[in-house]
Formats: sequence, structure tokens, C-alpha cells
Amino acid sequence: MEVTFSNPKYLLLMLALPILIFVHFYTLKHASRKALKFANYEAIMRVTGGQAVHKSVLILILRLCIVAFLVLAVTGTTLWYQGVSAKYDMVLAIDASSSMLANDYTPNRLEAAKNAATLFVNMVKGDVKVGVVSFSGAAFIDKEPTIELKEVKEAIKNIQIHTLGGTDLGQAIITSANLLREGNAPKLIVLLTDGRSNIGIDPQEAIDRIGKENVQIYTIGIATGTGGAIEGIAAAFTVDDIALKEIAESTGGQYFQAASIGALETAFKEIAQIQKKKMKLDISPYLLIFSFAMLFIEWGLLSTKYRIT
Repeated sequence: MEVTFSNPKYLLLMLALPILIFVHFYTLKHASRKALKFANYEAIMRVTGGQAVHKSVLILILRLCIVAFLVLAVTGTTLWYQGVSAKYDMVLAIDASSSMLANDYTPNRLEAAKNAATLFVNMVKGDVKVGVVSFSGAAFIDKEPTIELKEVKEAIKNIQIHTLGGTDLGQAIITSANLLREGNAPKLIVLLTDGRSNIGIDPQEAIDRIGKENVQIYTIGIATGTGGAIEGIAAAFTVDDIALKEIAESTGGQYFQAASIGALETAFKEIAQIQKKKMKLDISPYLLIFSFAMLFIEWGLLSTKYRIT
């Protein structure tokens, strides 16, 4: 848990607290001396059991709280805590280029990715909108963000290999971010790919374009350490770990290396937990309410039980 202030310069007003304490006891001492001129003040203290002092301390505490809460309200006090976000908008961007037919996963990378993505959707909790984008040399919208998760899983199931050659990660990022423009909920892109961006928009340029959208990107590299082969093609297809890590870190996300089906499913499980995030609560209005409530309590005490007659 952490407390921050939007206007910390006003914290200097807290210097009024020791001044208030000094003035309070100075005034009390002066009043007692004045009372001794007309009455036996010490005898009164013995009879009342020192209740006059107790009264003054309680009133002082109330006044200190009133001033402190007012100052904290003016400074824009914000409380940060770990909580579960009830809302979250996200897009699953799944590579559907021909290299996803590599056989280092059973039956291939694409089917393994689709199965893991479906498990991920099953783990999503709360009022979360999920969209689906598939990409190769271009990006295609398979499902716009929706809370109807059954439709999302159907869209994932229907993803097929795209005949358009190449892998355009930049376009996949921009297309996914465009689907997340609406609403004020936190925004997330899960980018799953087995290759490197070799056509179209540079990924870092794409991130610069969507920077104002405040979208976090979590990347998953799906390929075993030795890579996989495609029937009829001798070359092994490996993942560009460095590029995917840069994409994630530059947006505040995280990169996961899925070197096996188990690691792929674990990566999706960890991403599903991002709903447990650092959240903020502006407590300034509550502090203002508390200060006024205490002000009325003080006024009530001075007008009734602690009334000076």
C-alpha cells in the first residue's frame, strides 16, 4: 500500500499542527492563571478529577484531526493498493502466418496457441471485454472486444493460416490498439507469435503511434529451443526473443517464452492474473467529509457537554 499526493506543496500547511498545539496549551495556561485570581482553581481540579484538562485534550485532538484532514484533502491524497480490476479490455493477437504450422508443438504451433488462448478466456473474470485479431503479412479482426466470451472462443477456434506471406507485428499492434480506443477501462494486448517482424510497420514505430492510448502489450514467443519444421521446408523456424521482449517492456508489459505447451499455458495463466493490479483511490473527498464531520462534533461538544457556563 502506498500514499501519493497530487499537490505535495500544500503539505507545508501541516506546520500549523504544532502551532495549534502551542496556542492551545498557552491559552489553557493563561486561562488557568486568570481563573486563580477569582477562584481556587486547584480545588476545582481536585473536585472535578481534572476533567477540565480531559476536555481540553479531547477538543485539541479533534481540532488537530480537522486541520490534518483538510490539509490532506487539499494535497490530493491518493491511496494505491493491490486490487482486482472489475473491468479490463483486451485483445488477443495471434500469429497465423505459415510458420505457425511448425511441428515442434502437437499438432502444430497454431493449434497449440488456439487451445491455450481458449483456456485463457476461460480464466478471465469480471466485466472484461475480449477481442481477437489474427495476423501474418496483414492483420485481420476476428472478433471485436465483447463480454460474450463464448463468441470469443468461437472466433479463436475459427482462426486459420493466412495465405498472405510475412509477419507484420507492427500492423497487428495498431489494429489491436484501434479496437481498444473506446472506454476508460485498462487496456491490454496479448501478442502471440513464433517469428520476427519482416514486413510492414516496424513494431517500435507502431508503439509510438499508440502511445497515447496507454495500452500494455504482453508478448508470448511460441517456439521450442530447437525450432520446428514445416512439411516440405528444410529450415527451422525460431522466435525473435529480443524483439518481443523490447515490445513488452516498452509498454510496461512482460515477455513470456513458451518453449513447450506447458510453458505456453502457464504464460496465459500468469497474464490472466494481471487483473490483480496496482489500483488507486482518491481519498481527498472522504478526508473532506471526515473533517467537516469532526467540526460538527466539536461544535456539538462545546455547545452541550463541554459548554463553559
